[in-house]
Amino acid sequence: MLRAHWTGLLAVALLCCSLFGACASLPAPAPATAPAAAANMAPSIQGAQGELPAARARALLAKRWPQGRLDPATLAALEQQATGVPLIAGNRCTLLFDGPQTMGEMLKAIRAARNHINLETYIFDQDALGMEFAEALMAKQRQGVSVNILYDSVGTLGVPAEFFQRMRDAGIHLLEFNPVNPARLRGDNWDLNHRDHRKVLIVDGRVAFTGGINISGSYARSSLFHSSGRHRSQSQLGWRDTHIKVEGPAVRAFQWLFVRQWASQDSQDLRDADYFPPATNAGDKLVRVLGSDNDDPFDIYQAYQLAFRQARTSIHLTSAYFVPDQHTIDALTAAARRGVDVRIILPGVSDSGLVFYAGHAYYDQLLDSGVKIYHLKLTVLHAKTAVIDGLWSTVGSTNIDTRSFLHNSELNVVVLGPEFGQQMELAFQEDLRNSSEITVDAWRHRPWLDRLREWAASLMHYWL
Repeated sequence: MLRAHWTGLLAVALLCCSLFGACASLPAPAPATAPAAAANMAPSIQGAQGELPAARARALLAKRWPQGRLDPATLAALEQQATGVPLIAGNRCTLLFDGPQTMGEMLKAIRAARNHINLETYIFDQDALGMEFAEALMAKQRQGVSVNILYDSVGTLGVPAEFFQRMRDAGIHLLEFNPVNPARLRGDNWDLNHRDHRKVLIVDGRVAFTGGINISGSYARSSLFHSSGRHRSQSQLGWRDTHIKVEGPAVRAFQWLFVRQWASQDSQDLRDADYFPPATNAGDKLVRVLGSDNDDPFDIYQAYQLAFRQARTSIHLTSAYFVPDQHTIDALTAAARRGVDVRIILPGVSDSGLVFYAGHAYYDQLLDSGVKIYHLKLTVLHAKTAVIDGLWSTVGSTNIDTRSFLHNSELNVVVLGPEFGQQMELAFQEDLRNSSEITVDAWRHRPWLDRLREWAASLMHYWL
């Protein structure tokens, strides 16, 4: 999440803390005996024409995941057991590196829309980029395309109401998620601490985008153009983020999560449109679309836990806001101790000092186990990605923190296979070249003032 809106979110956290007292907790990972049980399960894979036969499913998995720690069918069944979500075959997945590339692809898809556009976003700013998106969406609405926008109330606190009203006046159907003002709530389930942190665009039910990128001019400055020492102020820094474009049968899963999120606000029905056109194959990628919300809060968390614990050779993790729970720390340190190459790229500069220092409080434990930590230099890191064993990849909106795993609505895509995994590895290595390693010795000799900041920030880790 963009922490430029942190003041409002912090107020939310403090209010909830005073109102509700005790804090909820994340569940324990799936039991260690699960692989043996999952070995007897046939993994479920959905294709354009429905569920694939078991033999075909296993053949696809063997092709997509040839070197897994367990039998590939067992791995897939185990993740399905943890999340309840099937794999979907026949997709094309395009990795989008940084804001300008992502914004260009999203605007191109919007301008090509023929039936409907569904946009779900945490932040929709009224700046030059936000205005460009608003104009493109209003133009499609005038052409008869049904445009629906679901935006988060806290993420858009500083945005003038007139910005959204202008889109309403153009005929766009807008819905504010969990309004800060309870008088504006349509239903009776006011949960101020539950935020919609997803960033999802779905066009004509055939192409979908997700990742870490909000509709904000912050992303108009690519990190690739702001990597030299001459840029000193944070306002000049580019933002490093990652998005993914998905085409094929998996778009139906995105659509279902959007419709369910819309309905959760007790709103009027979506306008008539062909939201679920017949599915057609667009590529060869196997994906799992995971969404977390009040009904299914832990799917993404359990998928991460499983992937960390089953890693065989490498865990390469990029996280904008890293305030891990103890289960996550245990999984990463255990992997490093059994010889897995665990590398984590974290922000060297951040738009949130609290989260920045709260995450540092866990470095000692991680470094002592052999986990390697890097700080990305001279750019604001906002990506939320992982690639494990070069074969299991995920891109989405989820940070490695309690807020994302426990309180936010998030969406991540898991892609299986070495081809996409190689693209993820190349992006990771590019970031690694622009990062500085945090060595154990340097960390032991950091300033005492930093240690004090870490301690103070860690007291609020649950709400960050």
